[in-house]
Amino acid sequence: MLVDDIKKRIPQAMKDKKVVERDILRVALSEIQNHENRSGKPPTEEEASKIIRKVIKSNEETLLVATSEETKAKLLEENQVLNGLLPQTWDVAKILAALEPVAAQIKEAKGDGPATGVAMKLLKSLGAPVEGKDVGEA
Repeated sequence: MLVDDIKKRIPQAMKDKKVVERDILRVALSEIQNHENRSGKPPTEEEASKIIRKVIKSNEETLLVATSEETKAKLLEENQVLNGLLPQTWDVAKILAALEPVAAQIKEAKGDGPATGVAMKLLKSLGAPVEGKDVGEA
């Protein structure tokens, strides 16, 4: 489980004196715990992954405006650690192959929204680890 993995990695990062890893893991765990406190129940794996992706996105946005090379390097290292926590998502080719059974429905859809809906319904039923942007591209 993602939360358990984070909790195990924090002390290891401390032992290995990996300050950036330790700190970003603490941030990630804190964000997940905040979600739990607000909702009153532990997050699902999918919710925890979504929270991690949100932290990654925030770092990417900060990277765009960062001027210090040190800051940029730190943010890239943080995102590398966070991406290592997430399950590997399917690439566009694998998504296309999975969508083959509903390809006709997607093509017949009246717009991008309904087409994406058909695709996501199938992918969710398969438990496919996909990013929305990759599904859109497929």
